[in-house]
Amino acid sequence: MEVYKAINAVQAELAREGISKVRRNQQQGYNFRGIDDVYNAVSPLLAKAGLVILPRVLGRDCVERTNAKGTALFYVTVEVEFDFVASSDGSRHTVKTFGEAMDSGDKATNKAMSAAYKYALMQAFAIPTEGDNDADATTHEVAARRFDPLETDEAQQMLERLRNAAMEGEEALAEAFRAEPKGAIKNAVWKAHSASLKEAAAQVAA
Repeated sequence: MEVYKAINAVQAELAREGISKVRRNQQQGYNFRGIDDVYNAVSPLLAKAGLVILPRVLGRDCVERTNAKGTALFYVTVEVEFDFVASSDGSRHTVKTFGEAMDSGDKATNKAMSAAYKYALMQAFAIPTEGDNDADATTHEVAARRFDPLETDEAQQMLERLRNAAMEGEEALAEAFRAEPKGAIKNAVWKAHSASLKEAAAQVAA
């Protein structure tokens, strides 16, 4: 299993030099090691040790949010496996990490992939501490998500009960609606789905 010898060789080199936290997050005032710093330090050591690292994306999730100024932000999470392969005998060891990043343009996935790679290397090689393509370089202030009563479990259960009642006709629908507890969730469900519920109930009578 030459892969472990190669990993150890890279780790031994990095243990002597480390990678300093020379970059600065201006929003929150902390230092960090950028992805470019990690690339520059690790790449020649990988070549010297005959160690190849190959990524494999297992999943990607993207959610659109807004920051405090109302600007759209894309929040991306990637689940990635990295195969550490020894070129001498093809033996391999797989490391899985997650990467998260936000961006207002089309770079969120790139940043998330860079974050996943950086932390896979940092943990696999236990890199000691001595571009803005790095998720650590910027911190976005995200506005709190507005409460949506239609997304609650209570709303979904209420809608299911009303749909079942609608299948029995208009009178059953009206009775089921009156039986539901009053409140914002009931109002939201009815406002969003009353037309389709009434139409379904009317077709039963027809």
